[in-house]
Amino acid sequence: MTFENLFQSVITSGSLQIKEFAICTLTSLLLGALIAFVYTIHNKHYSRSFLMTIAVLPVAVQGIISMMTIQGTVGAGIAVAGAFSLVRYRSVPGSAKEICNIFMAMALGFATAVGYIAYAIIFAVIICVVNLIFNCVPVLSVSRSEKMLRVSIPESLDYTEVFDDIFEKYTIRAELVRVKSTNMGAVFQLSYEVRFKHGASEKDMLDEIRCRNGNLDIILARIADSDEKL
Repeated sequence: MTFENLFQSVITSGSLQIKEFAICTLTSLLLGALIAFVYTIHNKHYSRSFLMTIAVLPVAVQGIISMMTIQGTVGAGIAVAGAFSLVRYRSVPGSAKEICNIFMAMALGFATAVGYIAYAIIFAVIICVVNLIFNCVPVLSVSRSEKMLRVSIPESLDYTEVFDDIFEKYTIRAELVRVKSTNMGAVFQLSYEVRFKHGASEKDMLDEIRCRNGNLDIILARIADSDEKL
C-alpha cells in the first residue's frame, strides 16, 4: 500500500477500473464498520440504525464522488455528498458524539473516493485511538457522583439560598443552572448540578428537600453524555 493516489489514472484518462473501485469500496466498508464498532465502546445509548448509518456512510460518499470523478467533476461530487450530510440536521438533533462520528465517516468516504487508501486507514486508526483514550480517561468523563437535581418550590420561598444548608451537608458542589416559573408564577422549577460527597445518602438529602419545598416535585437524574447537544 502506497501513499500515491490510486485513482491517478482516472483523473488523467477518465476511466475507472473495476478492481480499483472494489478496493476503495471494501476499504470504505471496513473503515465504516470500525468507526461504528468503536462508537459502541463506552457508549450505552445508541441505536442499530445509527450504527448502520455510520458503517454505510463512507461507501455512499465514496460512490458519489467516484462517479463524479469519472465525469471529471470532482467538485460537484463533493458538493452533492456534502448536501446529503445536511439531512441529519433536518431530523432530531443528535449528540456531539453522533455528529462528530458522522463527519468522520464522511471524511473517510472522501479519502477513499479519491484513492488515498493509506491516508484513510491511518486517519481512521488515529481517530479511533483518540476516541478510546477520551472515553477511558476518568478525568475526561462525567463523574458518577455528579447529578442533575430539579426541584419545584412555591413562590413564597427565596430560591437563591433556600437549600444552601442542605447542599453544604451532602454535596461538594451545588450550582443553580436554571430557574423556570410555572403555574402562572405560583411555582418555581430550579435546576441544579450537584456533586455528592463520598458516602452521602441521596435519599436523606431528598427527604430534607421534600420537607422544605412542601412535598412538591423533585427529580434527581444522572448527567449523561448523550445530553450534550451541539
